[in-house]
Amino acid sequence: MPGLWRQRLPSAWALLLLPFLPLLMPAAPAAHRGSYKPVIVVHGLFDSSYSFRHLLDYINETHTGTVVTVLDLFDGRESLRPLWEQVQGFREAVVPIMEKAPEGVHLICYSQGGLVCRALLSVMDNHNVDSFISLSSPQMGQYGDTDYLKWLFPTSMRSNLYRVCYSPWGQEFSICNYWHDPHHDDLYLNASSFLALINGERDHPNATAWRKNFLRVGRLVLIGGPDDGVITPWQS
Repeated sequence: MPGLWRQRLPSAWALLLLPFLPLLMPAAPAAHRGSYKPVIVVHGLFDSSYSFRHLLDYINETHTGTVVTVLDLFDGRESLRPLWEQVQGFREAVVPIMEKAPEGVHLICYSQGGLVCRALLSVMDNHNVDSFISLSSPQMGQYGDTDYLKWLFPTSMRSNLYRVCYSPWGQEFSICNYWHDPHHDDLYLNASSFLALINGERDHPNATAWRKNFLRVGRLVLIGGPDDGVITPWQS
């Protein structure tokens, strides 16, 4: 599985980000070239901060002086922890960075990390995220017989995965937090403890506040493609 995931990562994805780097690093007078806003990177399922060393190096080389933090939390198998638990952990990590950057920060969030970041932007009342780049993230959920499911589950279990995911036990795993089976939408809406809430598909007391918080974002960039190979459907 880690091998499969890394096929999607480093150099190729760094190249995809090239057209969007001007969003993160707006033009400035030469005397102020060192005052770029900090960049925070959040990894995806089964990844770690090491997976993004090429992206970190590229930003440092092309925009010298940019403070880039690749958060080293919930690495490897720990990325299967419930997403709300991860949101809390990443929140504690980004708050000090934001406090030191009164002019704002940029978020680059990969795969499952894009969901973590979107939840962060919803629950943080005073975040100062200028640009949020969601890189190949299943923002509307995951559904389908992709390679990573073949690695994780036998065929018999995959065909009944909704039974597992839409149970209290299943919701203790990050993958199930965004499993969105269109053939069992009622079960999804009733059981989903994460995706249905941040998507506003189920009413909850914090819906209005979360929407207001998310709209504090200056720019939203969603990147995906038909050759992804993991996110299914890729338009998610």
